[in-house]
Amino acid sequence: PTPEPEPSKRNGRPDAKPIATPTQKAQSTGPQYSYIFTRPGFTYSRIAIEHDESGKGQISFQKTSFDEAIIDPVSLSVTTMKAITEALAEMNFLDSTDDYQFPGRDYSHMGNVEFTLKNAGRTRTARYNWTENKNAKILMDEYRRISNEYTWRFEIDLARQNQPLLTPGLMESLGSYIDRKEISDPVHLLPFLTELSHDERLPLMARNRATKIIKAIEKVKK
Repeated sequence: PTPEPEPSKRNGRPDAKPIATPTQKAQSTGPQYSYIFTRPGFTYSRIAIEHDESGKGQISFQKTSFDEAIIDPVSLSVTTMKAITEALAEMNFLDSTDDYQFPGRDYSHMGNVEFTLKNAGRTRTARYNWTENKNAKILMDEYRRISNEYTWRFEIDLARQNQPLLTPGLMESLGSYIDRKEISDPVHLLPFLTELSHDERLPLMARNRATKIIKAIEKVKK
């Protein structure tokens, strides 16, 4: 499990306090993508991702130990956007009337997905928590992996500023995510991991683990 910040740190980061302002819409006039995942009672009870066709946008999430929502920018890689757009094309999403929720299987206790696509004056929203549709599952899984990356980024950034001793455990958590293929595009993390591997605020164990993860990602990349 991802280590939790101490209660005394619950109200924010020194350089970026949590904010709960309305979500800023992407400026692109092309397709607009919106993903919302809700799971009451979990560490992150609500995660919302909005972005344009270039992958630029933001993520907001509500964490149990914080009073307000956190909003951070996102920049999805070409690889991630390719997976999303290909799944939507296979689903013929805007024109389809398919109900992706598999009948007789309600797993709302594990979280509900709401995905909205807006393009050329048309909008469609789909809601489901369990699906047998191959591409609807790809879509759900891809956004879960994006959520994993950006909530992890938030946790490690918070820890390195406030509680560096938590960072070795967080590095192990990332390693596990990558081993289980629960990060959308690990290559996308290389610049951030390189930064962490040279951050002397982190214990040597955390920096060394970051270096090992970098080498493992680069080996697969080749």
